[in-house]
Amino acid sequence: MKTTDILLNSAIASIVTMGLFAAPAMAGKPGMEKCAGIAAAGKNDCGTSKHACAGQAATDNDPEEWVYVPVGTCEKIAGGKVVSKKK
Repeated sequence: MKTTDILLNSAIASIVTMGLFAAPAMAGKPGMEKCAGIAAAGKNDCGTSKHACAGQAATDNDPEEWVYVPVGTCEKIAGGKVVSKKK
């Protein structure tokens, strides 16, 4: 195997590993919950099945788009639904 191939494979493996370790850091803070259906266009907190990143919501109040709110707040907002954690 060439040295350049080894370096390239190592670089790719490093990038993938960094992404795996960075994911938990992006999780919500304690005392916060995901609230779907209330995000304004371009103001969502994370990706959905429609896109991969925060800030890419195309329309206001899309039922799939969500934002973090303090626990108990989502239930008080018209159209808000708490997104349950996957088990």
